[in-house]
Amino acid sequence: MHTDQKKRKNKSKQKQRKHHLFTRMKSTRTCITCFVVCSMLLLAFSNIFSRHPWDLDPPNVTTTTGSKNPENPRDTLQGGLLAKAFDQKSCLSRYQSSLYRKPSPYKPSLDLISKLRSYEKLHKRCAPGTESYKRATENLHKLSDGSGEQCQYIVWVPLSGLGNRILSLVSVFLYALLTDRVILVDQRNDINDLFCEPFPDASWLLPLGFPLANQIDRFNWRSPRSFGNMLKHHRLISNSSIKSFQTSYLYLHLVHNYGEYDQMFFCQGDQSLIREVPWLIVKSDNYFVPSLWLLPSFQSELTKLFPKKDTVFHHLGRYLIHPTNQVWGLVNRFYNAYLSRADERLGIQIRVFHRAGFLQLVLDQVVSCTQREKLLPEAQEEEPPQVNISKLRAVLVTSLNPEYSNNLKRVYWERVSSTGDVIIGVYQASQEMHQQRNKKLHNQKALAEMYLLSLTDNIVTSAWSTFGYVAQGLGGMKPWILYKPENYTVPDPPCGRATSMEPCFHSPPLYGCEADTGGTDALKIASPFVRRCEDRVSGIKLFDHPQEL
Repeated sequence: MHTDQKKRKNKSKQKQRKHHLFTRMKSTRTCITCFVVCSMLLLAFSNIFSRHPWDLDPPNVTTTTGSKNPENPRDTLQGGLLAKAFDQKSCLSRYQSSLYRKPSPYKPSLDLISKLRSYEKLHKRCAPGTESYKRATENLHKLSDGSGEQCQYIVWVPLSGLGNRILSLVSVFLYALLTDRVILVDQRNDINDLFCEPFPDASWLLPLGFPLANQIDRFNWRSPRSFGNMLKHHRLISNSSIKSFQTSYLYLHLVHNYGEYDQMFFCQGDQSLIREVPWLIVKSDNYFVPSLWLLPSFQSELTKLFPKKDTVFHHLGRYLIHPTNQVWGLVNRFYNAYLSRADERLGIQIRVFHRAGFLQLVLDQVVSCTQREKLLPEAQEEEPPQVNISKLRAVLVTSLNPEYSNNLKRVYWERVSSTGDVIIGVYQASQEMHQQRNKKLHNQKALAEMYLLSLTDNIVTSAWSTFGYVAQGLGGMKPWILYKPENYTVPDPPCGRATSMEPCFHSPPLYGCEADTGGTDALKIASPFVRRCEDRVSGIKLFDHPQEL
């Protein structure tokens, strides 16, 4: 009896030990599982909600956004604007950008598409590495009037900030299209780290061994081969009734501070002289496209290429400007983390000129503009009656200073929207504090932010800002322009809607094209499509219809 009780007690103890052991193992497995899951969640949240929303790891770009509606397939070639002959992996943005955009309502004309395909053939025939290029560079230091040359070139030299560079690059490319020249870009300032090659089967990069490479940086309006200087000192060769520059290259100084002789570039008679020069080297920080429309020899072709006049930058920018894979990784990661799930997206681009730091009046102006124009709801202290949240509105703020987005974020976090049915999320990708024109990473972030702004549904931009011009043009949007404050007060009205999405040419020619008409306003040359800019009265821009002004 005693022995049986002892055995039963031993069996009971064994069962208890097994139970405890099983419970401990189960608890250990549960803890390990929880640890793994928590680690994965922490990693995911740290990647998304870090201080700087994007990292700079080499991108393996995928996306969950875009057109999934079979009735509205994405147009990867953008209405025929882009050529098919590219390796997609080498430049992901070229064909993936359509995943992020609504289809553009502005279709390129058949004439523009044909012109671009013809240009691509010309570029391939004359690009660096070809016999034509080799022969053209060998003739650089010889006197030449351009006769017999199979290929003529225009070399773009980057100048000023990234916005100015993109605007001048598009301007020079349009001039190349109109004059059958091959555009080559100076690659010494990280251009290859920003933009993909735009032309199939041929490079647009000026070789580092270009014979004039060591002289380009020294070119200015005083240079002996400067167009304005040669014109001023009558360095023309007369052959009976024909006048020409007997030179193999000319430097064109089209910078904002150019003089009256340099401005003669925009005169019809002088264009006839320039046309014969095999090589043109250009420095510009301007979007000088509007003045090309004032040249009679270009007007007919421009009208065919761009029947809708205010789409020049929209089409040529989308054709030419494709961010590299590294820059596209920044765009892709930020968009998918912060913007992709929003029902509506608003871009606000803030640029304060000649003042560093945060200005409260600029924030007040932004709030006044966006609420007055119904781009954002008003914020109030009292909670409204219970309302179902129906919309998420993402606001992308781009500024060198983080305080504008931080303060705007507090407005909609500490108070509630007046309608109560909209959640406002405010995001900013970078916080650079100061413009750093020649730093690669700074420019890559700037390009990514321009592109992100162009992916929004509506955009508010700062007056005079080339950064904003690029974003609105790529996105095909007519922005609300924040007027420049006067006497440190918020303007009334704080902003106005642009009637053209074209950039403004800040520094158009001040002089007429005839010797006895100094001071004549360039706009007196007849063109129904060129008018004063909304944000800068001394500038000019393209409008589709005269009555829109």
